[in-house]
Amino acid sequence: MPAPNFVILYVDNPERSGAFYAALLGRQPVEASPTFVLFVFDNGFKLGLWSRHTVEPAAQAAGGGAEVVIAVDTPATVDATHADWAARGLAIAQAPSDMDFGRTFVALDPDGHRLRVYWLSDEAGAQP
Repeated sequence: MPAPNFVILYVDNPERSGAFYAALLGRQPVEASPTFVLFVFDNGFKLGLWSRHTVEPAAQAAGGGAEVVIAVDTPATVDATHADWAARGLAIAQAPSDMDFGRTFVALDPDGHRLRVYWLSDEAGAQP
């Protein structure tokens, strides 16, 4: 069975959201237009930002109903990423905390999409 490799977030302004993600992730999109922006990562994963006003069929969901999840190698990297993102002015929905799977925090993008950064502890049996 094929494995998922692409997530699309519906956004109000793809150009604004594209600039946000380019600055946050330290890479430029491979495609950008007024209605769609696409990032492709070294592992093959793709992140698309599509205008919620032009997608068909029309999108009903708003930001916050799902998460883009980013794994890091250490709990200290969770804390350092949180400090960096907070200094950049990202809204923080969950401060760094220890949960049953490891250390994590959640920030929000300009459209309210949740961005979870986490470190999976050695004792955890499953990822979030």
